[in-house]
Amino acid sequence: LLAILRKMELHKSQLQERIVPFMAGDGLECNLINVRGPTSPTKGPVMLVHGAGVRANIFRAPVQKTLVDYLVDHGYDVWLENWRASIDLQPNEWTLDQAALFDHPRAVAKIIEQTGATKVKAIIHCQGSTSFMMSALGGLLPQVDTIISNAVSLHPVVPKWSWFKLTFVIPLVGILTKYLNPQWDQNAERFIARFLYRFSQVTHNECHNAVCHQVSFYYGAGFPALWSHENLNEETHEWLRKEFAKVPISFYKQITRCVHHGSLIPSDHAGSLPGDLAAKPPRTQARFALFAGENNLCFLPKSQTLTYEYLTKHRDTDTLHVLPNYGHLDVFMGKNAARDVFPLMLEELETGNG
Repeated sequence: LLAILRKMELHKSQLQERIVPFMAGDGLECNLINVRGPTSPTKGPVMLVHGAGVRANIFRAPVQKTLVDYLVDHGYDVWLENWRASIDLQPNEWTLDQAALFDHPRAVAKIIEQTGATKVKAIIHCQGSTSFMMSALGGLLPQVDTIISNAVSLHPVVPKWSWFKLTFVIPLVGILTKYLNPQWDQNAERFIARFLYRFSQVTHNECHNAVCHQVSFYYGAGFPALWSHENLNEETHEWLRKEFAKVPISFYKQITRCVHHGSLIPSDHAGSLPGDLAAKPPRTQARFALFAGENNLCFLPKSQTLTYEYLTKHRDTDTLHVLPNYGHLDVFMGKNAARDVFPLMLEELETGNG
């Protein structure tokens, strides 16, 4: 184990990192983290887009080889986007529309400005995926030519217990708090925070990690919901304690409407986005590769299957991968993901290259 950790630290020390700020279309300050190896990349830029209530760092779990490492090793210029849902930014009551309209188009433009590239590839996850899909399908990302989407994209389908929580619990909780926070503990200032923390501890006894319990309670219907413990090494399971924080009720309200509708729909201030994205053909030439963990208990694999069916009605260029023995986030942070998952993603990135 010590040898593996030393190797990880040595590899990380060889990477070159820089933070590149960019301003979203509505004035919110976001940033990109550019990661390169000791030599110049031989391939173009690929951006990684995180989900809700985490940050760009979620792609860099303490495993022997992360997705970032894997892409750098294969010559890519890697850009990690901290969009408005990032816990590295000031908490804000964001919606998917805001990210779609204001964050992702500006992030892509900044990458093109910095690299001189004409095309960008993207690997997108969870609510980074849904919001990015809104941008792409709405015609706002013409420079993106390949999109790898994990877990959910256009059709959010959740387990029955999640549907119940979204439909009946979130409206009540939303009266008492503007955010849910997996960092809450018994010393939280507000009663609702202490209550939800204690409830999650009572209902989840599959491990001794309070953040793991709350993440499962807030985001899914499993024990745990976002990964299988068997897929995580001990260091990753402990590291997760610091990688989740506030998610606004404003997001939960929107995703509830989308779940009830059966596909993504903008909130009231949608601006230039179509009112029902699934009712129109994709306004993008980008090729999509959809990934779904077979054991995902946050968004069911049917989510990606339905989006694949939608895409194949309009063209025959897109693909679907259902991954056995994987769930939601262990697709990226699983101890064997570099063997089981990353080669498939690399193959999709390189389809059509050259």
